[in-house]
Amino acid sequence: MGASMKQINYQKELDKLLDDLQQEEKVPKLLIHSCCAPCSSYVLEYLSNYFHITIFFYNPNITEPEEYERRVEEQRKLIAALKPKYPILMEEGTYEPKRFLEQVKGLEEMKEGDKRCEICFSMRLRETARIAKEQEFEYFTTTLTISPLKNAAIINEIGMYLAKEYDVMFLPSDFKKKNGYQRSVELSKQYGLYRQDYCGCIFSKR
Repeated sequence: MGASMKQINYQKELDKLLDDLQQEEKVPKLLIHSCCAPCSSYVLEYLSNYFHITIFFYNPNITEPEEYERRVEEQRKLIAALKPKYPILMEEGTYEPKRFLEQVKGLEEMKEGDKRCEICFSMRLRETARIAKEQEFEYFTTTLTISPLKNAAIINEIGMYLAKEYDVMFLPSDFKKKNGYQRSVELSKQYGLYRQDYCGCIFSKR
């Protein structure tokens, strides 16, 4: 990762983009990859004022089917409870944990936040970019940057690379800024959401 990339203030980039959209009175279509309902809560509260949003739940990293199903239902529950300015839709991707395990084979003992996680981010964002292009969304992004444990610079760099590859715009973000993470905790309590204490893969649970 280039040092210059890591110095970008992604929240300021997002603020500028949202200001431009408001001035142009545009409401584009945005596909948001969601890792879970709690992380998406603040993101949806924030961005639903500016976009027609579809949540894309694609998380093959969630190793256990029971955990996966629980998170899908929590995502649906949250969307049903929200009262956004514009309707929020949801699309569920293919659940393929075997594919994730094949992608990270040989990296099982790496610590959290290392190369294995970058592969996981890329895998999920690539599928989001593909769907965004296929279904003619103007933008795609992910809720992953809301986590204090995840490197927003790496996630944004992956997103921008895929934006060029698929010719669809990536929405930069660092959703933990502006107290975004704290707000997600508050919203999770408000809506009674299940907050898991690991990202989903067997390695983070371990």
